[in-house]
Amino acid sequence: MRSAPALLSAAALVTTLTGAPPAAAYAAPSPLPPLTRPDARYAAVQADIGRALTAAHRYGEGGRVRVLAAFRGRTFLSFDPRGAGRAVEVLGDPATAQRIAVVVPGADNDLGDYDSVKFVGGAARSLYEQAGRLSPGARLAVVAWLGYDPPRTAGLSVLSTGRAEKGSRALVSFTRELRALNPSAELALVCHSYGSVVCAKAAPDVRASDIALIGSPGTTADRAADLSPSTRFPATRVWAARSGGDWTRFVPNVRFFKLGFGRDPVSREFGARPFPAGDGTHADYFKPGGESVRNLALIALGAQVPRG
Repeated sequence: MRSAPALLSAAALVTTLTGAPPAAAYAAPSPLPPLTRPDARYAAVQADIGRALTAAHRYGEGGRVRVLAAFRGRTFLSFDPRGAGRAVEVLGDPATAQRIAVVVPGADNDLGDYDSVKFVGGAARSLYEQAGRLSPGARLAVVAWLGYDPPRTAGLSVLSTGRAEKGSRALVSFTRELRALNPSAELALVCHSYGSVVCAKAAPDVRASDIALIGSPGTTADRAADLSPSTRFPATRVWAARSGGDWTRFVPNVRFFKLGFGRDPVSREFGARPFPAGDGTHADYFKPGGESVRNLALIALGAQVPRG
């Protein structure tokens, strides 16, 4: 059996020859304290981030170094540097919040672009800051939930529900942790693009008060009512919007041999509550100062939203 120094030397050689770190460069995350002990949870995740940052320096991954250095000192609930990476961050205090909004991203999200407003970390921050401007002092927490492996738009997986089904199970598990931490908080899901498929699969078990579907190619559900858990729980308010420059308006709303996502959520037949989302592109829903992020913040706050 090779010694640890020998394995590290071999890994360094692989890095030199290929320009990429070996598959085992980043360690699996440590077991985490329960979310009911938030300070211990934050500290444990920061330790994982620190270890990943050390590995990124070791293997000369400048891009990953910049991303992870920016994560230091922030409130992450989970983190996994392996592969494209996963990260779940919270803005605000989830233990005392009256409302918690969980941003669920779509295809192409990974650690490399996490803090861009086009992707989940930057999107969640923009939403949180917009809500703060609309309702200063509101007890709102916003979660950037990169808690699954989104598909790539260049691959066939983006046309199927496989990644969404796995992601939905992870989302249900996460929202149960939130409810254990703060049983009285109302949950809202803000679901972008392929993330709307994840949300639709999870919705019956999440018991969210609001679900916003933006830039959605379809959800596999036929009606907004299908996203409500049951008659024993007050009906979930399901919102849907598409901006004027979003390419998803050209997506065929069909489902065939487990490919495609069915009915358009902004159609009258689906029955969601429409709201204005401006004239931006598929990447502009959380653009600071835009009509879309303003209305999404109103949904997150549980406030009155203009109808589209």
